[in-house]
Amino acid sequence: MNGHPRLWGVLALLAGVCGTAAAVDQISVQGLFQGMAVVRIDGTDRLLRAGQRSPEGVRLVSADSERAVLEVEGRTLTLGLGSDVSTALATPETSTARIPRDASGLYRTIGSINGQTVRFLVDTGATRVSLNAAEARRLGIDYRVVGVPAGVVTASGYEAAWRVRLDRVRVGGVELRGVEAVVLDGPLPAETLLGMSFLQRLELQDQGNMLVITQRH
Repeated sequence: MNGHPRLWGVLALLAGVCGTAAAVDQISVQGLFQGMAVVRIDGTDRLLRAGQRSPEGVRLVSADSERAVLEVEGRTLTLGLGSDVSTALATPETSTARIPRDASGLYRTIGSINGQTVRFLVDTGATRVSLNAAEARRLGIDYRVVGVPAGVVTASGYEAAWRVRLDRVRVGGVELRGVEAVVLDGPLPAETLLGMSFLQRLELQDQGNMLVITQRH
């Protein structure tokens, strides 16, 4: 074969990196940081930033001090520090919440925001989780300081409001982090609305008198 040996070596290296990634068998998380994680992939440690894909085809979706969310062969895995999974055997884990329809025909349930108990009204017409000023204060959310002003139009007219991000929202066995919400500076809504900023990240199944919410890990 003709050509410069070093050139052929570089081309071979590029082919190895850019070619189709082999199937991944074993993944573990060795280090966690905000926006970064050290992931051991089939015995090789890779430092990945959020959005970055390893040569093996594993992409780090997000990471914080507690967990890493990885995309592997079309599946999403959530792993904590030291967690180890065989992707050849792994099946997606699920968490569920079952919310019964009440006598008024609405879905209401007890859940939590940032670890504190909240009574929710499921509202697929609400763009975000929505709560009134008194409830926000009860939960310790200083919305005027941490929020972004964003007025909303309600049935009563224009209302001053603030967009905030909730650390944790939990219903039954389902918990999501970093959920967008809006706090209205007044008594409305009378009940905290479990809106689409939470619901759209999950699978919903209306079984007549029961709403089943499924979270795939």
